[in-house]
Amino acid sequence: MAIVGVGIDVVDIERFGESLTRTPGLRDKLFTPAEASRPLASLAARFAAKEAVAKALHAPGGLAWHDAEVVSESSGRPILEIRGTVLARAHELGVDSVHLSLSHDAGIASAVVILESAQTHAV
Repeated sequence: MAIVGVGIDVVDIERFGESLTRTPGLRDKLFTPAEASRPLASLAARFAAKEAVAKALHAPGGLAWHDAEVVSESSGRPILEIRGTVLARAHELGVDSVHLSLSHDAGIASAVVILESAQTHAV
């Protein structure tokens, strides 16, 4: 497996909450209905994941927020489901596997996304 992209993002949870309060439509713009029902710290971590995947995809324009959704397995492990614009860009880069790690503590939420391809690429 070859790493195609790595993205990381951190979010100040309090400031993110203030943004959601100040701009009521922002929650629906950024999150799917399933994500939007989560507590603030989880929302901040999910926002960080969406930013991190965009960075891992080399930050092209035109990615739709709802095309990257963080869902949880029954064990609680977060999974990044991609579709639409995000999936199309991942296919362009040859992505076969998406890895996600989320964390939130001490007022900060963070996410790391690693994209891999089964094909090896010459450097």
